[in-house]
Amino acid sequence: MINHDSQLKLQAYLDGELSAKETAEVQNWIATDQDAQLLLAELQNTNAALVGFEAEIKLPETREFFWSKIQREIESQEKASARVSARPFSLGAWLQRHLVPVSGTAMAILVLLLVVQVAPSKNQVGEMELSSGDVGAVTFRNESEKMTLVWFYDKADSGFTESDSLASLDQE
Repeated sequence: MINHDSQLKLQAYLDGELSAKETAEVQNWIATDQDAQLLLAELQNTNAALVGFEAEIKLPETREFFWSKIQREIESQEKASARVSARPFSLGAWLQRHLVPVSGTAMAILVLLLVVQVAPSKNQVGEMELSSGDVGAVTFRNESEKMTLVWFYDKADSGFTESDSLASLDQE
């Protein structure tokens, strides 16, 4: 079994990236090791298969200039991050960062308290307005039972009038 470093050296040999001394050493190794011969043959077949599929990318500038632009951009971003991290303490920035959320929370609590104060409680009786003159209503509230009874009636069908309802309530 060939280790990882030996595989990389064999790939470098195939790509022509070795010195003359290393090339001679790898050639001697290939001549004596059958696993190295098989791996070299596999790498050569793979290279031959991929030759037609490699897209050559043409840059508008030289390779050195392209990589120098990338290096300058990395350096400028490192300098900018160093400036941000070395920024001195600012009371205004600290107040803005901490008091804005706190004031927003306080405002939300204030609105919630106002809504609770304005909303009718369960013990309060709501009002209702009748838009029709033909319908009458009699309301009875029993505090001991905590109950309100509202009776709606049609004034036209009944001989019962509001003055009658008031008189009947006074008698009780």
